[in-house]
Amino acid sequence: MHMISEPIADPVFDPITYKGCVYPWQCDQVGHMNIMWYVGKFDEANWNHMARVGLTPSYLRTEERGMAAVQQNITYKRELLAGEIVEIRSRFLEVRDKALRFVHEMRNAETGEVAAICEITAVHIDRCARKAVALPAAVRDAAAAAVAPAAT
Repeated sequence: MHMISEPIADPVFDPITYKGCVYPWQCDQVGHMNIMWYVGKFDEANWNHMARVGLTPSYLRTEERGMAAVQQNITYKRELLAGEIVEIRSRFLEVRDKALRFVHEMRNAETGEVAAICEITAVHIDRCARKAVALPAAVRDAAAAAVAPAAT
């Protein structure tokens, strides 16, 4: 799988899916945000990103569905320090019958520098049967429409 390394910030295709800041208690003994917090912020971006194509909390609850990450690759570019403001933009890269592949780009919102890039493959699951199932057609169509031409 190819990791995206070039900036993805295109507001038409890459909406902001997370905004926050780095708190001192999120930093490790080296003085920068610990990797567990990068993962946590990317996770929060996941839910905003998926909701925009119909994978909302109410859909997941009422239909007893879920999304399971089956692969996640993170590239760390620059450290983030306590007090810095963080922004994540997200883009769909690939839409399959039962899975979505997407990328998040985390930036220092003040400087614009890319801090980290996370590429995820997530599978749509039936939570009762505990197996992958097809995404609803409306979700597949919405995600496919959100794939930027440069990313295809």
